[in-house]
Amino acid sequence: MNKQTIGKSALITDGLSKLLAETYVLYLKTQNFHWNVTGPMFYNLHLLFETQYKEYALAIDVIAERIRSLGSLTPGSFAAYQKLSRIKEELTTPKALQMLEILSAGNKILVGTIKKIIPLAQEAGDEASADLLIERLNIHEKNIWMLDSHLVK
Repeated sequence: MNKQTIGKSALITDGLSKLLAETYVLYLKTQNFHWNVTGPMFYNLHLLFETQYKEYALAIDVIAERIRSLGSLTPGSFAAYQKLSRIKEELTTPKALQMLEILSAGNKILVGTIKKIIPLAQEAGDEASADLLIERLNIHEKNIWMLDSHLVK
């Protein structure tokens, strides 16, 4: 392995670590909203949030294992996730419409993170990481659509 390949691998694992942290924070936020949503859309949002947080829980493991398969250690503390993530934890219990906006914004942050890592993986010939990232991109773009559709007036 040459220096250029090693450098790209480090950039990929750094990006995946950031993605892991942001996914974990969004997972926690989505599960919190699932538990605490109220109002006339309660049942639909309760189910939507549950579907999304369960998918994030599975994704967290896949992303972490990809980082390990590339030979790097996986961040595993909430303190590390808070440092790495642009998505911040929710300290209040917002109204249902605000929950939708907050979760949509979180998914948009993840989309931005993913779009920065995909070219790195592709340039390095890391098809497994690129495939994982493209799958995550599709999921988060769909989540944005699902969340934003509730906000149409």
